[in-house]
Amino acid sequence: MNNLFKALNDPTRRQILDLLRGGDLNAGDIAERFDMTKPSISHHLDLLRQAGLVESVKQGQFINYSLNTTVLDELLAWLMSFQKTESPSAEIKTSEPTR
Repeated sequence: MNNLFKALNDPTRRQILDLLRGGDLNAGDIAERFDMTKPSISHHLDLLRQAGLVESVKQGQFINYSLNTTVLDELLAWLMSFQKTESPSAEIKTSEPTR
């Protein structure tokens, strides 16, 4: 899970994830949208892949990237497990005077 949080911590990687919400892209298409070197983008994509957030498939000379939302679903389920749920017996009780 540390790789996941490390990957999500960087704004460039979050932007890449946003781009991939629109559909699969190859590394070159992703790199064109950023003002940084292709090796830097490749590094970001590799960290996203290691975290399981993206999947890569080599097709000819291109590597196509797509979102893997399964990891995000698992993260959300884990986070939601910390949410307090009210049980029916947790209704507000009025205090009665003691006799």
